[in-house]
Amino acid sequence: MKRLMNLALIAAAALAVTAAIPSRIADAEEITAECKAAYLADADSGTVVYAKNERERLPIASMCKIMTLLLSFEAAESGAISYDEQITVSDNAAGMGGSQVFLQANLQYPAKQLMKSVAVCSANDSCVALAERISGSEAAFVDRMNERAKQLGAEDTLFANCTGLPQEPQYSCAKDVSLMLRELLGHRKYYEFSKVWLEDFSHPDGRTTTMTNTNKLIRFYDGCDGGKTGFTNQAGFCLAATAKRGETRLVSVVIGAESSEKRFEGVKNMLNFAFNTYESKKILEAGKPCEATIDVSGSKVKTIAICPETDLRIFVKKGSAGEAEIRYELPQSVKAPVGEGDCLGEAILYVNGVEAGRTALLAAESAERFSYGEAFLEGVRNR
Repeated sequence: MKRLMNLALIAAAALAVTAAIPSRIADAEEITAECKAAYLADADSGTVVYAKNERERLPIASMCKIMTLLLSFEAAESGAISYDEQITVSDNAAGMGGSQVFLQANLQYPAKQLMKSVAVCSANDSCVALAERISGSEAAFVDRMNERAKQLGAEDTLFANCTGLPQEPQYSCAKDVSLMLRELLGHRKYYEFSKVWLEDFSHPDGRTTTMTNTNKLIRFYDGCDGGKTGFTNQAGFCLAATAKRGETRLVSVVIGAESSEKRFEGVKNMLNFAFNTYESKKILEAGKPCEATIDVSGSKVKTIAICPETDLRIFVKKGSAGEAEIRYELPQSVKAPVGEGDCLGEAILYVNGVEAGRTALLAAESAERFSYGEAFLEGVRNR
């Protein structure tokens, strides 16, 4: 599918929406989050609901595995690795301390099994095994982690390893962790791993290691289906979690809580506030034809419907009103042939005059080019 570049605004359509756009973050007294830093945002739009010391550079312990997982999923989806391939574990990977599934050096494990152990029980040995396979060495993988962080706009993040084990200099911030988790949530297969509560990890030599999800909210908070914990003495207790209810998905981050209970409580307090106060509204629905159409020349099909490639949503405060606008950037007409799914333009969502999201507009149907005979008859009719 070819995306059109440098589109001129030839045709535009506006859509009025009854919705309120948050004009400020929540007052500090409205949320209790006993920690060094916290952040709460809508997962789709990134709209911030609550922030506390969100740009302060702090150690984040195993939450850095969010980036390790993100690069692993990107490698699998690009074909650089496959989920089913067997990865040979090095002595270095097998020798990792801290949280682990006790990989045996020189044995082979499926990539997806290693990824699952990182998502579920924060396995350091699996992190290093994946890093060495994807980039050749952990050091090269860490370089890629830092490069990817900058691409995401995570300017207050620096990784020194792929596990989060103490090593200087290494830091991130609550806002950047939210950015990384939101990007990870775009990979559907992640949820196959993140929602596992209890599962056995089978080794090629017949051993079994029981994995228990370190994120207790997976089991005990309505709608929670992903996230990552972290703890070191330096970082304190950390948690980044996501939860979805209805059409609304949120991301909440706590760094440096004094206890495991307080990190979970802080995240729950933020999520509860947002679910009670805000909602996500779908303005355009992926795959559903929208009101804009496009003319076709050189085909028996004269007009084709178009549909958005992805949803466009706004994050709004419940019970209030405002306006959002959708602009359709499309050429006045296109020439056949047009295939179903071809990219013909873009829909751009504006909130208060500021771009808040965009999606490709795809042909909802095909338009075949005239045959020679059909073209002749068409020419006769148009004389």
